[in-house]
Amino acid sequence: MTAREVPDGLKALQEGGGRVVFTNGCFDLLHPGHVAYLESARALGDALVVGLNSDESVRGLGKGPDRPLVAEGDRAAVLGALRAVDAVVVFDERTPVRLMREVRPAVYVKGGDYRVEDLPEAEVADEIGAEVRIIPFEPGYSTSDLVRKIRSSSP
Repeated sequence: MTAREVPDGLKALQEGGGRVVFTNGCFDLLHPGHVAYLESARALGDALVVGLNSDESVRGLGKGPDRPLVAEGDRAAVLGALRAVDAVVVFDERTPVRLMREVRPAVYVKGGDYRVEDLPEAEVADEIGAEVRIIPFEPGYSTSDLVRKIRSSSP
C-alpha cells in the first residue's frame, strides 16, 4: 500500500495488540542491502511501515541536484512490492517526526550508519513510547557508492 496518509488498517492492528515497526529513508536505488535491512526491520513486529522521502524532501537533504534518480512514485511502488513492507507513506519534510506521531510505532528502526543520540526521531520515539533499534548494514552496499560507480563508468 502506498499513500501520503497513514493507512487505517494500522490503527486496528495496534488496537488489537499488534506491533507496528516504522523506518524511513530515500531508497533511491533499491539494492540487496536495503532488502536485508527491511526484512530485519519487519522481523521486529507485525507490520512494517516505510516513510519514504518525497522527491522534494530528498533534494532538501543535500544529496545533490540530480537526486533522487528514481521518482517517488516509482520508489514507492518498488518498496511496496517487497514482501517485508506492509505500507509505504510518502512524506515531504526533512525528517519523519510528524509521520511518526501519526503512525505511533512500537519500534523505530534506522540503519547502521546512524547513532541513536544523533537521531531527531529518537526524541519523538521516546515521546510516543517506541523502542529505537539500529540495524547493521549489509557490507558492500551503498546507494551513494552505486551512483559514483555508475557515473565513473559513463562515457
